[in-house]
Amino acid sequence: MKMVSWNMTRRCNLRCQHCYRDSGPEAGSPDSELSTSEGKELLEDLAREDFFLVIFSGGEPLLREDLEELILYAGELGLRPVLGTNAVDLNLARIKSLARVGLKGMAVSLDSASPSGHDSFRGVEGCWQQAVDSAAQAVEEGIPVQINATISRQNRDEVDEMIELAREIGARSFHPFFLVPTGRGVDIEEDALRPDEYQEMIEYVLEQEKEFDLQIKPTCAPQFMVQAEKMDISIHYSRGCLAGISYCCILPEGEVHICPYLPVSAGNIREKPFSEIWSESKVFERLRDFSLYEGECGECGYIDICGGCRGRAYFYSDDDSVLASDPWCQVR
Repeated sequence: MKMVSWNMTRRCNLRCQHCYRDSGPEAGSPDSELSTSEGKELLEDLAREDFFLVIFSGGEPLLREDLEELILYAGELGLRPVLGTNAVDLNLARIKSLARVGLKGMAVSLDSASPSGHDSFRGVEGCWQQAVDSAAQAVEEGIPVQINATISRQNRDEVDEMIELAREIGARSFHPFFLVPTGRGVDIEEDALRPDEYQEMIEYVLEQEKEFDLQIKPTCAPQFMVQAEKMDISIHYSRGCLAGISYCCILPEGEVHICPYLPVSAGNIREKPFSEIWSESKVFERLRDFSLYEGECGECGYIDICGGCRGRAYFYSDDDSVLASDPWCQVR
């Protein structure tokens, strides 16, 4: 299954400490973003390239006035439109509007089980309660909800409580994202888990997945595929890191990046069609040739199912290599 994350805007009503897009109330401009017509051309190209899942993200995608129009068009093309949001600006009327145009799922960011922890991390008082209430309303309106939580040293001891919060909301899944130093995340790199803590957390959340009626998928943690195999846990994913293989990211101005956490451009859809970039970009070609991977990732017998986190490898490598070894890996 091929999927794309479209960061529709840099504008946002929050200013999160870890934002990979450096979004905020003063960021970006509607004039620089892909227009509605450009967005529809992109969606048409994605459909022709047999992409399936389109994640409308940001910044905060709810700030785009044409969001419903684009979601509706994506569905008409046979794509599966889902939303990544902080849910702060959601209300019942907007949720009903999104459901009416065929939104198939909503990922809501919640980084703490407590209001104070989440509000501090996201930069606006009261945003935790708004997100929790909106997520619960979306569930009531029949929109499947996924809770995304960025895991760092600030909140690693809250994982149990966050899982329970996701269940109370009625979410179908809980995705713990592991902090990747990119965008503003570079400024809080010291809060990222260390390699041994990272490995322990992967094992822990996989154990929780067996215990609860909730899908739990470690994200930005491709080693979970290897660990699940070692723990004899059945999972239904093809590979850990999909960057450049069956997944990529579109920036507000049309740049195509390997993933949201890896600031390397493969081209710009304002200069050439997405289909051409996807099939002919040299950086994508290199990522799809596993024989080119460097260091321990290149020598690893699990490269087919893992691949290491390309964003983390890029940040920590001396030469900014997208093919470098993932320094956090503990499962080789």
